[in-house]
Amino acid sequence: MIYLDYAADTPVRKEVLEAFNEASEKYFANPNANHALGKAAKARIEVLTAQIAELLNVKPQELIFTSGATESNNLAIKGVAEQYGRKGKHIITSFLEHSSVTGPLSYLQEKGYEVDYVNLRPDGRIDLEHLKELLRPDTILLSFAAVDSELGVVQDLTAIKKLLGDYPNCLLHVDATQAIGKVHLDIESIDLMTFTAHKVYGIHGIGALVKKEKVYLTPVIHGGLSTTPFRSGTPTLALIQSMYTALELALREQNDSCKRVAQFNTQVRQALSQYPEVMMNSQEAVTTPYILNISLKGIKASLMQQKLEEREIYISTKSACVTPNTPSRPVLALSGDRKRALSTLRISFSHLTIKKEIDGFIEAFKMCYQELK
Repeated sequence: MIYLDYAADTPVRKEVLEAFNEASEKYFANPNANHALGKAAKARIEVLTAQIAELLNVKPQELIFTSGATESNNLAIKGVAEQYGRKGKHIITSFLEHSSVTGPLSYLQEKGYEVDYVNLRPDGRIDLEHLKELLRPDTILLSFAAVDSELGVVQDLTAIKKLLGDYPNCLLHVDATQAIGKVHLDIESIDLMTFTAHKVYGIHGIGALVKKEKVYLTPVIHGGLSTTPFRSGTPTLALIQSMYTALELALREQNDSCKRVAQFNTQVRQALSQYPEVMMNSQEAVTTPYILNISLKGIKASLMQQKLEEREIYISTKSACVTPNTPSRPVLALSGDRKRALSTLRISFSHLTIKKEIDGFIEAFKMCYQELK
C-alpha cells in the first residue's frame, strides 16, 4: 500500500495517542466542575493552553479550541461579520479557498454582505495590485489560505497585511490548515488564524482559532462555560493534550521534514514531466513541496485514480471536501481551462513517505498511463 493523500488526512502518531490516553485516564472530570477533580482538569487545560500558545508565539487568551478547521473558519468569518457589520459589509477572498471558507461567505452574501474575489497571478499568488483596488473603507475582512489545499500555493501574508495599513477596520483571517507545521508563518501579520490537529498527525475532532486580543467575535455556538466566552462547550482536555503533542512534534521536526519531502516532490515532478499529456498546476517556486497538483490531457483523472487504487496506491483528484465530478476551482481560476480543471490529480507527501513508495508510484503511474492511453 502506498498512501500519497496526506493533504486530506494523516495517520495519528503513536505519541499523540499516548498523550490522549494519558489525559483521558488521569483527567476524566469535567473541567467546569467545582470540586478538586474538576479544578485539576481545568488547571491542566490552562497549562496546555499556555504551552500551545508558546509554540505558536501567541498569548494563551488568544486561543479558542474548536472541533476542527471548519468550525474555526465559520467562527472567524461569521463572528467577524456579525461583530463588525456596523463598520462595513465588504469581504475579500480568493478562488483558492476551502469550502469551509466559501460556505460561510456564501451564507453571508445571502445576509446582505458583499464578497469580492481578488485576481490571482499566473503562479497562483494573490495579485496585490488588484487587492489594492478592491480594498474600501467598508472592507472588514480578508480571508486567504496561507497554503491552499489543492495547488499548495504559499501566499505572502506579510505583503498582504501591509496593504491594510490604511484600512484600520479590516482584519486578516488566514486558514493555516495546510501550513501549520510545514511552512513558516508570519503570525505577527495575522489577526485570525485557523488550523486543525488531524493534518499534523493528530486526532480528529480538535482544532483551534487564534484570535488576537484586539479582535472581537460574535460567538457561533452559544451555551455554558468553556475556556473562552467565544465558544461554548465542555472543554475536551484529552483532545487538547493530544493536539499539543502533535503540534510540538510537527514544529520541532518541520525543517527536516520539509527537506525530505522536497526531494520526493522533485523526483515525482521530474518523472511526470516526461509525459507530454501531464500539465503541472503547482508551480515549484511558490508552492509547498507537500502538494503536487497535475492535470492529465485527454485522460479522466478519476480513471487514473481508480487504476492506481487497484494497485493499492492512494491519491486524490481534488480536496477531499470538494463535490466529486466538478472542476477544480483553483485550477480553473488559474488556467481558465475547464477540461484541465476537470482532470486534476493531487499527490501529497509526508515525512513518513519513503523512496521505495515514490519509486513504486512512478512505475505504477507509467503502467496506468499506458493502459489509459
